[in-house]
Amino acid sequence: MSPKPVSSAALAIMLMLLAPAYAEECSPETKSEAAMLIQSYAGKLKAALGAAMQARGPEGALEVCNKQAPAIAAAVSQRSGWSVARTSLKPRNAASAPDAYERKIMEAFNARIAKGEKAADLTSAEVVEGNGAKTFRFIKAIPTGEMCMTCHGDTVDPGLRQKILALYPDDQATGFKLGDMRGVFTLKKTIEAGER
Repeated sequence: MSPKPVSSAALAIMLMLLAPAYAEECSPETKSEAAMLIQSYAGKLKAALGAAMQARGPEGALEVCNKQAPAIAAAVSQRSGWSVARTSLKPRNAASAPDAYERKIMEAFNARIAKGEKAADLTSAEVVEGNGAKTFRFIKAIPTGEMCMTCHGDTVDPGLRQKILALYPDDQATGFKLGDMRGVFTLKKTIEAGER
């Protein structure tokens, strides 16, 4: 006996029953909190990079990326209860390689960029399930800016390149052009039962 087709009215009711749980988990407040955390992290990182670049040039900026950026991310994570980090399809630091979910989102972002969207406008927010838990994932693309080109562009000074490779022997993070997606800010937070 073949199963009976679901009527459109029954399907609409099922979707209405499912929608509130999904909407609750992806609340605007949670998305807003994630966006504010990115703004805080990015602002602190940009300020540190700008000051180091002005004081000591690209080598100072490289030191900020190597030492201060992870510390800034750790401080924002500890203060907020979120996991806050950066990753890329072409990571400089092998320890920052993307997980499967981040890779999927970045590949989708690159497809959208290829169709004309700007990297600066791309975000993804969704609840994913795995290992018996629900996790809110928020990802925002990082466009390659003018300051990034010194260390991440097509032509990196040979002396600076040597210093980069001394810190990051497996570096892949060069060859970017202005406006390319350099990487992403990636945030996640486990959703507790009843949390919005």
